[in-house]
Amino acid sequence: MSTIRVQTTQNVSLEYETASVGERILAAIIDNLILGAWIVALFLLFAWLKPRENVMIGLVIVLMGLPYLFYHLVCEVFFNGQSIGKKARHIKVIRLDGTTPRFGDYLLRWLLRLIDTGLMSGIIAVVTVAAGDKGQRLGDMAAGTAVISTKPRQPGGALAPQFPETSYVVVFPQASLLADHDVATIRQLLYKGLERENYLLLNEVANKVKNLTGVQTEIPDEAFLRTIIRDHAHLAANG
Repeated sequence: MSTIRVQTTQNVSLEYETASVGERILAAIIDNLILGAWIVALFLLFAWLKPRENVMIGLVIVLMGLPYLFYHLVCEVFFNGQSIGKKARHIKVIRLDGTTPRFGDYLLRWLLRLIDTGLMSGIIAVVTVAAGDKGQRLGDMAAGTAVISTKPRQPGGALAPQFPETSYVVVFPQASLLADHDVATIRQLLYKGLERENYLLLNEVANKVKNLTGVQTEIPDEAFLRTIIRDHAHLAANG
């Protein structure tokens, strides 16, 4: 699976696995099944209620058309960059600077979805995602976003004890205030939070670390915790 390197506004570099074409297609299938089930349920309801023909036409347009049209936009805005299908497949939308997309970013992605997935049965989206090095469809390119996998790598991978290169530049020198067992606990909680998509846990851990070290930063919680782990490893190795 390909990866993208995200450079945050605080000059912190993070690496994420991009969501594969297959995962994005499966997420889209799940979303379409949900929308299809909604339409079938409404048809059954109308068949049972037997409303007048003109009333039924209006209700069909509103209750079927609007949810189908705005489903992805509403889900991504209110569910932290995920539709139900994306959440089921453990993928989400992020900005290329590592921050949470703004409403305008989601809106632009949604508008260009009409081209990406509305034309040629979604072939345009499949081709652009597969061909690009960041796995972006046209909407992602325009909005400066990407779809990444939220599945954590195994403890032997990115969350294992890290020993940065000697040229590594420490971002938070206060990481030296943490004991080895503190960092081990941070690493375990970070892995657990990512595995369960428990962003509240990540926020609590990040706030605790900030209180212990006196660090003041606005970078996202995951980026902060990963950076603290790398900084501590570098400081311990070169102390």
